[in-house]
Amino acid sequence: MNRAAFSASQAKSRRTCAGCGRKAPQGDLIRFVAHDGALSPGRKAPGRGVYTCHRLACFERATVRSAFNRVLRQTVRVDPALARLYTDADG
Repeated sequence: MNRAAFSASQAKSRRTCAGCGRKAPQGDLIRFVAHDGALSPGRKAPGRGVYTCHRLACFERATVRSAFNRVLRQTVRVDPALARLYTDADG
């Protein structure tokens, strides 16, 4: 694989956190999708996805700033119980 093709494949697998804006490999982030008007986690769920870091602070910031709605291009309900997915409560 040449250098240009390698760089393109690396760029494709990088995603942006909706909370802090950090770019990271897709596997290092938590993916959410809209399912019946509610935000739900889903690594392989179909549809448009939005990503956050594994930090509670990123999830809360994305919620407060309506980033989930903006990225998913629809209004979604964000269940506060989703915060249990984040083990680092200190942010």
